[in-house]
Amino acid sequence: MTKLFIEGGPAFMGILTLVLLVILALAVVNAVYLASGKGHDPVIVKSRLEYIKSAGLFGLITGILGQLIGLYQAFEAIQRIGKVSPALLAGGMKVSMITTMYGFVIFIIAYLLWFALEAYASRNNTAGV
Repeated sequence: MTKLFIEGGPAFMGILTLVLLVILALAVVNAVYLASGKGHDPVIVKSRLEYIKSAGLFGLITGILGQLIGLYQAFEAIQRIGKVSPALLAGGMKVSMITTMYGFVIFIIAYLLWFALEAYASRNNTAGV
């Protein structure tokens, strides 16, 4: 796992990990807020839960941006060197996809957390969905 983190580029992988931690913190805070049992304004609950989805989308977009920057750098290196074997090109493209895959995983986690909290809020009639 550490190898993938380093290969994906510590800058983008660090940003993505920070986004994941923010999503988890938002989910915990909202879960505690919903579980407190106090009367909640449905508009506030819904807007608070939207932050989770938005952060997940930000993680996905950041992962895609990391891949595009990685591909740009790889193509720039190929242009400087000239001839490159297909295996080397495939290896570079594989490495560039690490941030995108991590971004997709973060996106899926965010949506699953959002869906679970939204369902809990709906079931308890606090989100008015």
